[in-house]
Amino acid sequence: MRLVLLTVLFYVGITAAQPWPAKPLKLVTPFPPGGSADVIARLIGQKLAENLGQPVVIDNRPGAGGVVGNEYAAKQPPDGYTLLLITGAYPVQAAMLKSMPFDPLADIAMVSLLTSYPFVISVRPDSPFRSLGELISHAKANPGKLNYPSSGIGTVHHLSGELLNAMAGIEMVHVPFRGGASPLTEVLGGRVDLLLEAMTLSIGQIQSGKLRALAVTSPERWKALPDTPTVAETVPGYEVNSFIGLGATGRTPPEIIGRINAEVRQALASPDTRKRFVELGGEPGATSPTEMRAFMEREIAKWREVIALRKLERQ
Repeated sequence: MRLVLLTVLFYVGITAAQPWPAKPLKLVTPFPPGGSADVIARLIGQKLAENLGQPVVIDNRPGAGGVVGNEYAAKQPPDGYTLLLITGAYPVQAAMLKSMPFDPLADIAMVSLLTSYPFVISVRPDSPFRSLGELISHAKANPGKLNYPSSGIGTVHHLSGELLNAMAGIEMVHVPFRGGASPLTEVLGGRVDLLLEAMTLSIGQIQSGKLRALAVTSPERWKALPDTPTVAETVPGYEVNSFIGLGATGRTPPEIIGRINAEVRQALASPDTRKRFVELGGEPGATSPTEMRAFMEREIAKWREVIALRKLERQ
């Protein structure tokens, strides 16, 4: 028994002495391949792999609006080898769900924000709506007739639409799908009326003429679409800015979190990485782990107010 114990301690000592990272990392993406989150995951994963000298494997684990992948990452060993792509859906889920299978502020350690971007309200080129004002006027005259898709109940897409309903005094119908590019596909196919989607996914369709942008959800006009008005120009006070960030399993040692944060900063400082993020409609920018946690706390509080305003039942 003594020999077994000494052997175990010997190998534990060897493992502890190995510099991090000593093996490939896993970047959990809680949405299917093809969506805006997946695009960013692959960009940052590739850059981190180059800087760290270890592969970063993208692990898509969709389900329940992101909760499946988030829970998986939260319950992995806190050794720095499991990272989590955190999107605007993360604080929305924390606000929407009465109970979660993990603590969103304790079981996931915040590392850094990666990029921020607005959503875009867009329609097909053959849509009769040439402006957001026309769409809202039609919705007021025809309550319940317009519909908008989302990547799931309780997602930021869903609540962004509910916020527009509340502030514009209209009643559009929410049509949830299972994430990925399904909402975009449904709009392009003419099966839903409008798209409220992240800039990172919709900007290519807008630039190619497959969608017509009506408004951006940022407080000021966005440089990637400088001629597109803001929602606030029609509905004063409306603002939604989404984001993508990086986390790790909770209780990962601070020195490892600090190392990952430093590598993120180096990746975002790379001109080619910044250029690609901007091309996708985002504004790249790193934060400290403390700043990201404070930001997450504010986002959770904001979306709880929207849920209360719309009298949405928390799941």
